Amino acid sequence: METAEFLEILDREGRLLAAAATDAGLDAPVPACPDWQVRDLLRHTGTIHRWAAGVVADAETSPRPIPDPPGLDGPELTAWYREGHRRLVDTLGDAPQDVTCWIFHPAPVPSPLAFWLRRQAHETTVHRYDAEAARGGPAAPVGTGFAVDGIDELLRGFHARARSRVRSEQPRVLGVRTVDTDAAWTVWLSERPPVTELGAPQDAMTELAGPADQLYLALWNRVPMPKVSGDPELADLWLTNSGI
Repeated sequence: METAEFLEILDREGRLLAAAATDAGLDAPVPACPDWQVRDLLRHTGTIHRWAAGVVADAETSPRPIPDPPGLDGPELTAWYREGHRRLVDTLGDAPQDVTCWIFHPAPVPSPLAFWLRRQAHETTVHRYDAEAARGGPAAPVGTGFAVDGIDELLRGFHARARSRVRSEQPRVLGVRTVDTDAAWTVWLSERPPVTELGAPQDAMTELAGPADQLYLALWNRVPMPKVSGDPELADLWLTNSGI
């Protein structure tokens, strides 16, 4: 996907998140995050937006700690979230294409700016879904191509990091496959962080599959896994330990 597409998605998804949060009310529980109400969702996402904008705006080349969320509430919190989202969109939209800054996972991208556009587009989309789930009713769709990209970022980015908790004492092979595109991944599990490559495995013990949009949300632990075949124990290991 092109950086302009990620920027457009980030802009749209952030506005949808704010609208759903307003409709739900700040006291509404967030189903996928049992300890959160909508106010916590806004505080978290707004903090991440400001943090990411600061990394890019300051061309920060070393890890920047995520600050604590503010104690704001009520209309002030919603306005604060909207302002931070706007700042992030404007910062990423105006940043030089060759900006050099810190990134925090190894998923392949053409540049640091592309990393942050991609990451914040997916961050905001997942939490937009959270806000809509808190509100109730139908959720906005996730585009097929964007969902495939997000699955790839999760598997080859987040779970390539040392902090991934998906480990297995015995080597195992997990397949992940979209049924509405030709996208597929092979995930090798061991006592080390998972190693993921593009393409369907020939010897997978378990396969997680489904339409790209549903598989995306399922791998982010937002909806049930559409289809599991093979060894259910391996599927449980992944789903239990893969939370970010």
